[in-house]
Amino acid sequence: MYTYLLLDVLSFLSVFVFSFMKPVRYYQKWKYLVPALVITGAFFIVWDYFFTEMGVWSFNPQFITGLYFLNLPMEEWLFFIVIPFACVFIYENIRKWRGTFFFTQSKYIYFVLVAVLIGTAIYNNDKIYTLTSFVGASIVIIIHYILFRDKFLGIFLIAYLIHLIPFFIVNGVLTNEPVVIYNNAENLSIRLTTIPIEDTMYSLMLFLMNVTIYEWVRKKFETQ
Repeated sequence: MYTYLLLDVLSFLSVFVFSFMKPVRYYQKWKYLVPALVITGAFFIVWDYFFTEMGVWSFNPQFITGLYFLNLPMEEWLFFIVIPFACVFIYENIRKWRGTFFFTQSKYIYFVLVAVLIGTAIYNNDKIYTLTSFVGASIVIIIHYILFRDKFLGIFLIAYLIHLIPFFIVNGVLTNEPVVIYNNAENLSIRLTTIPIEDTMYSLMLFLMNVTIYEWVRKKFETQ
């Protein structure tokens, strides 16, 4: 009954307890993070609402508390706060050590990725989750590049690859139980263990949209 809620709580606490430690002092960056969480969360809540209504996915009542708002379980609302909160923590740690991890050629990886995603989406335009997640991830990458060029792309790439470790744990539980039930007619039916491949791009989009707004807000604060 509390599977999804427990995942949300553990995802939050696993980062919160380290937020006040040196050298990152993540709590000092929360003023940049809150606008990113609110704006991105609102976007994904709208997306989730319509996809739930359309039957692209649904939630198994056996593993949620049963508290709903706008036809979405409370746990789903929390997901769009605690998961980006944890993801940006990973990003901020990599950013702190960018002298070691940063590399400037990552933009070419993204150019190839965007081309592959858009091509796949066009070829599978009858599958709504494939189409929207692949095109959506491409659009966010392009917007980020327009705003920041390749200043943060190398950092984000490494943060994204690291985030795949908890991603496979959390999404593995969500899709194995399953807490979230996918309509395979709307995706490629390609699973990474039990996780639809579209979820990797959905997560990239969620993560990078938060990072883009986070860095944009930080820039505004620092230029005042």
